[in-house]
Amino acid sequence: MRVDIDCFPCFLRQSIIALRLGTEDKALQELILKSILEVIRNTDVSKTPAHITTFIHRKIREMLNKDPFKEIKSEYNHIALGLYPGLKEMVEKSPDPLLTGTRLSVAGNVIDFGIFTSVDIDGTIRRAMNNEFAVDDYDVFRDALSRTDNILYLTDNAGEIVFDRLLIETLISLGKRVTAVVKGSPVINDAILEDAEESGLTEVCEVIDNGSEAVGTILDWTSPSFQEAFKNAPLIISKGQGNFETLIGAEKKIFFLFQSKCDVVSKELGLPTGSMLLKKS
Repeated sequence: MRVDIDCFPCFLRQSIIALRLGTEDKALQELILKSILEVIRNTDVSKTPAHITTFIHRKIREMLNKDPFKEIKSEYNHIALGLYPGLKEMVEKSPDPLLTGTRLSVAGNVIDFGIFTSVDIDGTIRRAMNNEFAVDDYDVFRDALSRTDNILYLTDNAGEIVFDRLLIETLISLGKRVTAVVKGSPVINDAILEDAEESGLTEVCEVIDNGSEAVGTILDWTSPSFQEAFKNAPLIISKGQGNFETLIGAEKKIFFLFQSKCDVVSKELGLPTGSMLLKKS
């Protein structure tokens, strides 16, 4: 994917969300926003939207001298952990735990404060459990899982990582070895090692970081150790829209689990905004 003209208003809206979370100082907000406009002006439209979003949020963190999403990430880790026991029971009692765990994982993708200012987790869970996916490659997914024991699982957001834990636990119960991947350092509300620890994921499986603070997974910007793990992975589960944007052209067996939360991605897919997908590469 590459930057579309419709991405530009979204760049500004995302910036304003971060600035309001990061400071109440109106003068500082204005100063940073003007600096971001220069970043946007120099956008290379041949790259993915995730590239420019990475530069924008790097500038915001530098000028605020902090991570504006730190508190809300922890808040939603704890909100999701409060839901975990009931969701875990739902998975265990399901006639198809893998399908239920997969649906809940996609439901968790709604927790995205780079795009939304509030989220309806309960409503999204109901929708994920009761509605058909717009793209549903579950049968292919299940078949691919039956052919491998090792999975690389690319997480997306804090809070959402608890929903990923449910799916990962289900995969482990099926005899799979799962390595979960978080970001190397903060960017928007993407999960880092601290979130994996807070969510209990580090107690469930091996967790590594990708050595990057890029939105999505921009392979050239990741660490050599992660690149090796990615290269050698027989099957990859990729959570979130940013990972879809940056990995859709990768020549790997990848299953993308996400909600199409913006008009540009939805138009690329030929689907309504808000669609839920389990899509093979």
